[in-house]
Amino acid sequence: MTSTVFLPEASLTALDGGVVCPLPEQAPYSSLRVLPLRRSGDETGVDLIVSLADGQLLTIKTLFASDDTRGAIRVLAENLTMVTEFLLLGFSSLGDIQLVLFAVFLFLYLVILSGNVTIVSVIRLDKSLHTPMYFFLGILSTSETCYTFVILPKMLINLFSVARTISFNCCAIQMFFFLGFAITNCLLLGVMGYDRYAAICHPLHYPILMSWQVCGKLGALCGIGGFLASLTLVYLVFSLPFCSANKVNHYFCDISPVIRLACTNTDAHEFVIFICGVLVLVVPFLFICVSYICILKTILKIPSAEGRRKAFSTCASHLTVVIIHYGCASYIYLRPTANYVSNKDRLVTVTYTIVTPLLNPMVYSLRNKDVQVAIRKVLGKKGSLKLFD
Repeated sequence: MTSTVFLPEASLTALDGGVVCPLPEQAPYSSLRVLPLRRSGDETGVDLIVSLADGQLLTIKTLFASDDTRGAIRVLAENLTMVTEFLLLGFSSLGDIQLVLFAVFLFLYLVILSGNVTIVSVIRLDKSLHTPMYFFLGILSTSETCYTFVILPKMLINLFSVARTISFNCCAIQMFFFLGFAITNCLLLGVMGYDRYAAICHPLHYPILMSWQVCGKLGALCGIGGFLASLTLVYLVFSLPFCSANKVNHYFCDISPVIRLACTNTDAHEFVIFICGVLVLVVPFLFICVSYICILKTILKIPSAEGRRKAFSTCASHLTVVIIHYGCASYIYLRPTANYVSNKDRLVTVTYTIVTPLLNPMVYSLRNKDVQVAIRKVLGKKGSLKLFD
């Protein structure tokens, strides 16, 4: 359907800003909400999206602004197909290697689950580990177990499946929980850095600085802050119109590969997402850096080499996890979406979605002497109970 709509010059100027414009009575549409599409390269006009009051979408093919046609929009109405599901391309380009990847990822997933469940169980059962450091470690292990559960089962299914689809709503839900647990982990690592700072730099005030009441509040703030930030990011992504493109060049619904499919200009949304990324990544990381500078100064003042080694050993594993987690996450989220390179970025994403949760039980906890002793004690108690029965 082709028609010409006459508008006042002021309204015509405002159209490209994405505002709602009431149309004159003679117009074929009662009202239009016009959103600027990505530039088509046509110098005579701009492709726009038209959203009618009833939710139907049309496209404005050309917006004329020359002197002889000022105040007129020639509309070629065309129904658009809204995206109801996404296709996760994942590792589909690797062919038969997918079977090998399935075996590798399944093994790693089982190791992650068993390792983190072991850590949480031991911390819960052994009273000697009822300290702030292991309290936060237990929360981190629980969060990372949920974090991998959101992504890996679907990825494993897709490695065997021909139809690698995920519904629009499920994609939004997956992104919400993934980002929620991921941001919670970032905040928890920052809190754990503060815990080490309080324990090493202010040992006499440590019971007050990190009382159970304070620990509970800090843990709750990490979870609430993580999911509130996630809700904001998911809203910014899924409030955009998705018209036809639905192939997500990733193995789960992440921000960059999904927002690239939007059929409108995403610069403003991407800028806000970048600011959120700075707040949840850069700010906690700088806080950890400051904490460790203070810790290092305190450790260097310890006279004995054995004392220095023991003090630093409680921080080394945490620092390793921090560098890998923040480094990979910053590489993905603190840059423009246009710079997204699928193959390289998928490899980096695998690092912080699989390798980091794997490092937590293996490096941060299971190599810790206190945890090793606690595991032996728990297993010893269970063995004694079995013999008694």
